[in-house]
Amino acid sequence: MLNEQTLDKLYALKLLGMAQAFKEQLQQPTAHDLSFEERFGLLVDRQWTFKEDCRLQRLLKDAKLKMNACAEDIDYKNPRGIDKSVILNLLSCEWIQKHQNVIISGPTGVGKTFLACALAQKACREGYRAFYIRLPKLLYDLALAKADGSYPKIRKKLFKTQILVLDDFGLAPLPDPDRRELLEVMEDRHGATSTIITSQLPTENWHDHIGDPTIADAILDRLVHNAHRINLKGGSMRKKLKLDSA
Repeated sequence: MLNEQTLDKLYALKLLGMAQAFKEQLQQPTAHDLSFEERFGLLVDRQWTFKEDCRLQRLLKDAKLKMNACAEDIDYKNPRGIDKSVILNLLSCEWIQKHQNVIISGPTGVGKTFLACALAQKACREGYRAFYIRLPKLLYDLALAKADGSYPKIRKKLFKTQILVLDDFGLAPLPDPDRRELLEVMEDRHGATSTIITSQLPTENWHDHIGDPTIADAILDRLVHNAHRINLKGGSMRKKLKLDSA
């Protein structure tokens, strides 16, 4: 009876990990051979693990990563121009602490999005807030938000996101409203957060792509000059995966 009351109180306090561990101890005769301190320590450890797992799942859900990518699955064997030492350095997440950026460029299908999502997923595992979105969709959403009144809310969300993954930069020309919007987003985040950009365009072509020289200078100053650059090469990884599975 006392044990049931204890369990009810643990559930009421939302100590779900501790409650589950307590139930398991009650069902394990060997648990009684442990001291009170040892048993209590196991309960606290389980609650800690439970909370950390819940936090990670919440961060991953909010990140909305396009691909279920993780650092352990990064392919270093294919000749794509990946420097393993550079990737391992990025996986330490020190670049996030320094509010630096990452630019991943290369032809279509070479694995830019996968690598970006893997870096973001590792950041989530370290407790950082990430968010993935294709740049064309972000610009569309911001334009729509100005019309329906949700613009300040979206801008606030972007500012609070510690790692913003902007996929598919440079797919289409930027009209004046879009390049100004991109500048505003980069201005908000500069020096306070980190951004991952993927693009088929080499960075040396970004200035011309943005169009307006003054705005291009401002965007590149906030985005490129403090960025780690990864230039992927080679054929499509998608084609290789199809061949390997055939």
